[in-house]
Amino acid sequence: MVTAISKGSEATMGGIDSALKPRLRLRTPTEYAGWVLSILVGLGILASVLTNPNFKWGIVGKYFFAESILRGLMLTVFLTVASMALGTLLGLALAVMRASHVKPVSIAAGLYLTLFRGTPVLVQLIFWFNISALYPDLRIGIPFTDIGTAVDTNAIMGPITAALVGLTLNQAAYMAEIIRGGFSAVGKGQIEAADSLGMSAGMRMRKVIIPQAMPSIIPATGNQFIGMFKETSLVSVLGVAELLQSAQLIYARTYETIPLLIVASLWYLVMTLLLSYPQSQLEKRYARATSTLPRKAKRVAQPEGAAR
Repeated sequence: MVTAISKGSEATMGGIDSALKPRLRLRTPTEYAGWVLSILVGLGILASVLTNPNFKWGIVGKYFFAESILRGLMLTVFLTVASMALGTLLGLALAVMRASHVKPVSIAAGLYLTLFRGTPVLVQLIFWFNISALYPDLRIGIPFTDIGTAVDTNAIMGPITAALVGLTLNQAAYMAEIIRGGFSAVGKGQIEAADSLGMSAGMRMRKVIIPQAMPSIIPATGNQFIGMFKETSLVSVLGVAELLQSAQLIYARTYETIPLLIVASLWYLVMTLLLSYPQSQLEKRYARATSTLPRKAKRVAQPEGAAR
């Protein structure tokens, strides 16, 4: 065995390496003018915000770490994490059902997605909060027998439960489409290769489909997670004392509406930034190595006697 690299290959790889190197770009006067204008506008807005007494930054600082605000923040985080976790599991089941070759199963999943994606989440939250108007009692037992017990719907469907149920069921519909889209991104050749190796359905899902679908699923799931954190503000209409409702309860008493809304907005912004970091790390971990070429040309092994 001998090792050889043709001159044409060296020239080609050299051209590719030079193309990948960052080129020095000269800034134009227009770009400098744009920077100066942007900085001046930004400084003007910042000075206006800091010097305007109507913002009442002292009140903002006073209530930023208030006990009721922090309790509302913790409830918001709980609703976000619980709804996303349950919604993802239910969404996975719906994605499998939607891709099923059994028509009744696929149609049922399609109807679920149409219903929960086609109606506003606020309407769904109010509906579940008032579900006792339709079913005052829920009977748990064996169908078509007298074995069972009745449960008062009002007793179990409180504000927090209704918020959790509404957010979970709505989120499941969107997660089902995200997961189904990720699975569709896996090439058929990969699945056929797994079948040819004799992999079971579970092993094929763990070893082939999920690792290759994750780069497509993670960015959309991260966006849904951040969106869910902000969507929890809608449960304030149910009387749930999450972050926004906690701020509303305070300014209903003190009449400091704008400062308390600023407090809630700042906490939403801080938590969004904190959630964006692990999302970016997961994206890097599962990102596909696309358009990556080695810096050094790999040596190509050729058999002895091969033409040079």
